[in-house]
Amino acid sequence: MVVAVDRNVVEFRFYRPQARKASVAGDFNNWDTEQSPMIRGADGYWRVSLRLGPGTYRFRYNVDGQWFADYAAFGVDHGPFGLDSIVRIA
Repeated sequence: MVVAVDRNVVEFRFYRPQARKASVAGDFNNWDTEQSPMIRGADGYWRVSLRLGPGTYRFRYNVDGQWFADYAAFGVDHGPFGLDSIVRIA
């Protein structure tokens, strides 16, 4: 799930209570799984807030080494390695 927090701040949320490690990776961070680590909350959601400039970005969640699309984002589109999620910043 992607939630707009402020003008250019977006919170990424992914529910996976049993996971040990999670991150969000996309074209905004060169698909680097170490650059945007997520923090697990007591509710089982992993979260990270990022400041992104205006535009359309592709991303996925990397959880314990596996990739996941976010179907609750602004849509999904086929990328070179499967489905990528889309986030749009006005």
